[in-house]
Amino acid sequence: MKILDVFSGAGGFSLGFKLAGCDLIGAVEQDEWAGATFAHNHKDAKVIIGKIENYADDYLRNVFNNNYPNIILGSPPCQGFSICTKNAGDPKDPRNSLFQEFLRMGKIFFPDYLIMENVPNLLKAKTSSGGAVLDIIITELKQLGYWVYSEILEATNYGVPQIRKRLFIIASRYELTNPFPLGTHSFLDNGQLSLLNSRKPCPTLWEAIADLPEIEAREGAEEMEYDKEATNEYQKQMRLGSVKVYNHVAMKHSRRTVERFATMSWGDSLVNVPEHLRPFQRNSNGIISTKVYEQNSRKMHPDKPCHTIPASFYANFVHPYKNRNFTAREGARLQSFPDWFIFQGKPTVVSQKLLAREGRTKEQHLCQYNQIGNAVPPLMAKAIAQNLLKQTTR
Repeated sequence: MKILDVFSGAGGFSLGFKLAGCDLIGAVEQDEWAGATFAHNHKDAKVIIGKIENYADDYLRNVFNNNYPNIILGSPPCQGFSICTKNAGDPKDPRNSLFQEFLRMGKIFFPDYLIMENVPNLLKAKTSSGGAVLDIIITELKQLGYWVYSEILEATNYGVPQIRKRLFIIASRYELTNPFPLGTHSFLDNGQLSLLNSRKPCPTLWEAIADLPEIEAREGAEEMEYDKEATNEYQKQMRLGSVKVYNHVAMKHSRRTVERFATMSWGDSLVNVPEHLRPFQRNSNGIISTKVYEQNSRKMHPDKPCHTIPASFYANFVHPYKNRNFTAREGARLQSFPDWFIFQGKPTVVSQKLLAREGRTKEQHLCQYNQIGNAVPPLMAKAIAQNLLKQTTR
């Protein structure tokens, strides 16, 4: 089965299908750094870097010539995003968003499957007239000639050491008896697996990253040697095919930030640190900020799955044993990216909002942390792929 990944980002979605045995033929991604990551890790794929809406149907047909995809994957931004001109329509209607480009890929190639990923809140999204966004998406896919199925899946059920729920929509040219995979792993809140549970235990955060080189704040490198042996199945799985550790660079925290993290226990966040160690107001010359966000810099528990890894996770989580935030590689491990998968671009960049506000659009790239946090966990995607491949009649 040949895979085309659109709105691909770094390519976690399609990597899972490749790990399941599919042939990854190409990708379309507008961000230069994310596209570079995709191209670096998939040398044989044709990677188009640019806005998908700028490429005509004939151009896309010619790029893939006689190598048309059987499966098209994508995470087109639908909710709260519009490419329509002012007063040209409802900006909350997916037909006025980049979802339309995803549909266009289906019309051009008519693959066996079109598979979308999005946030679970898409289930609640409404148009300005009160119509359900998901209903419109399903109707549009059905009009192309597909059977359509949707489901919210939990990453821990597929061995990903992270609490992450995502909505998947599968459009299939064939009616499917079991469109979504059964869970293979489980994790209960008390940390104890049921004796009657036949699933494997989902790895914990610490089980996922404990074999990586120990580094403090301001330490690490883009390329390092392993200095420990893998001690569990997940670590061995992540290290398979890699001879080194990549993207393992710790944040350049100030001494005060390190001191702040040192006061925290598992589960604590910025609201729990002593007031004199709380962050300063921006450009304030040392005035303590009165706004402290509970979701920022929470110290993760080692014996549980990590919380959802967002695009800006370099500021969201504190390492359970080190007084620093996670490295990009630790985040990649928690997303189930194998160690051989190397992320391109800078580890971090200035705030995207700040760059937009200052008109510095040429600097608006997806850094390593953004690429990792935006991705579909590869092991989650692999489970979806394996389930579909078992039922494919071609």
